[in-house]
Amino acid sequence: NKMLQNYFRTAWRNLIKNKTFSFINVAGLCIGLSACLLILQYVNFELSYDQFNKNADDIYRVVNDRFQNGNLVQHGTITYSAVGKAMQDEFPEVINHARVEPFGKLIISAKNKRIGDQQVLAVDNSFLSMFSYPLIAGDAAIALKDPYDVILSETAARKIFDVKDNNFPGILGKTLLMGSDSTPYKITAICKDVVENSHLKFDMLASYTTMLASKNPYKEADYDFKDSDFWHYIQLKHGTDYKRLVAKFAAFSFRHFQGNKISGSDEKFYLQPLSRAHLYSDFEYEIGDTASAIVVWGLLIIAGLIIIIAWVNYVNLATAKSMERAKEVGIRKVVGASKQQLIKQFLTESFIINIVALIIALLLVSLLQKNFNHLISHQLSLSDLFEKGLNGYTIPISFITLLVFGVLGSGFYPAFVLSSFKPILVLKGKFLHTTKGVFLRKALVVSQFAVTVALIAGSVVVYRQMKFMSAQQLGMDISEMLIIKPPSLNSFDSTFITKENSFKKAIEKIANVDGAASSGVVPGDEMARSFNIHRLNDTSGTTLTMRNMGADADFINVYGIKLLAGRNFEATDYNPDYNNLHNILINEMAARMLGFASAGEAVGKSIKRFGKQWDIVGVIDNFHHKSLRYAVE
Repeated sequence: NKMLQNYFRTAWRNLIKNKTFSFINVAGLCIGLSACLLILQYVNFELSYDQFNKNADDIYRVVNDRFQNGNLVQHGTITYSAVGKAMQDEFPEVINHARVEPFGKLIISAKNKRIGDQQVLAVDNSFLSMFSYPLIAGDAAIALKDPYDVILSETAARKIFDVKDNNFPGILGKTLLMGSDSTPYKITAICKDVVENSHLKFDMLASYTTMLASKNPYKEADYDFKDSDFWHYIQLKHGTDYKRLVAKFAAFSFRHFQGNKISGSDEKFYLQPLSRAHLYSDFEYEIGDTASAIVVWGLLIIAGLIIIIAWVNYVNLATAKSMERAKEVGIRKVVGASKQQLIKQFLTESFIINIVALIIALLLVSLLQKNFNHLISHQLSLSDLFEKGLNGYTIPISFITLLVFGVLGSGFYPAFVLSSFKPILVLKGKFLHTTKGVFLRKALVVSQFAVTVALIAGSVVVYRQMKFMSAQQLGMDISEMLIIKPPSLNSFDSTFITKENSFKKAIEKIANVDGAASSGVVPGDEMARSFNIHRLNDTSGTTLTMRNMGADADFINVYGIKLLAGRNFEATDYNPDYNNLHNILINEMAARMLGFASAGEAVGKSIKRFGKQWDIVGVIDNFHHKSLRYAVE
């Protein structure tokens, strides 16, 4: 103990004596550790998505590719309502399944109180046994069994019912209204708020059977292989090789679709592990939050490079001062100090520097945490990183790793070099650096600068790429554009159109508003697809797939989309009765796919979509409705 105390006392005195050297070392390590800890928080959070589910390793979501005329027309997460049940019926490896159908963000009302922007998912009752969304009140076994049963999140329950003293059981059995539906929904359970690292987010869960029992029952939601608007999750027996199961899906697809006779498309099904849904999704119609695995792993590499630069800097500085400390080593050896004792002494100095740097880094990260969370739009903290460790481990592995590698990695070589000096040569002033030592220091300096230059170059490339992307022509003007999502409290009918127009006119009267338009989706949203499109009276059998959206007559003017031929929409084109709708605008890409030689030639012609005739009244210029990573459709 006394020897250890002496090591610390001597090391501390030496650090205090060499204030500038100590400050540079501590500052370099502190900045490196701070950057590393911030990045590790984000990486840990992204890698932890959906890991809270007790069955995470056995849950998969069904995804599929759809082919028409041999071409891939959809690579998506949505498929037919019957798929999950059919898989459980036909494959013994599948022990459970759950369907998910988003109702969207709705207004929830109870008594005279309303709350808006509530995300509602319709799910099978099996959803609660497959996933780990714990209930505060209610019985998970039957909570979503009957039509019009709903589960509220803790926050939603507090907002709409003013829950006091956590009396959540007291609101079970009460009813509420959802959106424009006049049918009361019964509250059967309350669940804890969904954690941030869940790719499925909701404020309320509604029973899936509600869609089958509503006033306008969605019959295709029960067991159907024609309407593909549903998300499926299946649970496999523990230890099942899911890739072997996927190999059986070709026969499954043929059995239910007979090639492409049923849906008009060749269907190819896959399984994606739940743990990969967040970071490894290149699918369309995503239901949950997604991010890029390349970015996350790239950031982890960057964090490693930053801390390596800091440690290499420490090694270079420590060995550069070796001449100044040579006499100290010589005298210590003369009075009896062994090489092992000297190594322990210098490792102690390294330990103190790393500990001081780590403590300051923790304080600095705490000060920067709020701004960092704002930057990444998540509520993270150091405690999550140290309690769970990287990617969910149950020990503070990050803390231990940083400390051990910091002390051993940056302290061992200087300690070895300093403790190896020969006392007689040093005291005679004949000490010289070894060729190996000089070479190593040069190699470390070159490596340090190479990594630094690589990081700077990478930052410049990313900046220039972002600048390039932001300067590209989108085919529309979205500068100074705001998206308003108005409350929807009545069904789509003639009164809806009247209210929508009144709402839009009120918006236009606001000062500095240049114009307003309404549309079913906005650029950036996932547009719906229509299949089996062809020109009227075309008997070639060739069918096309196109995106489609609903828009009002002001849409192309407000967004600055160029009209190439024909006319824009007019008031007479609109009607709340779908059967009376027939006029459409198409873009230049659609005109080209349909075989028209020019935009003008397409005007006045007709197409077949969903077995119904649609008349082309105008052709507009192409515009990007998604990221520039995707081609115009």
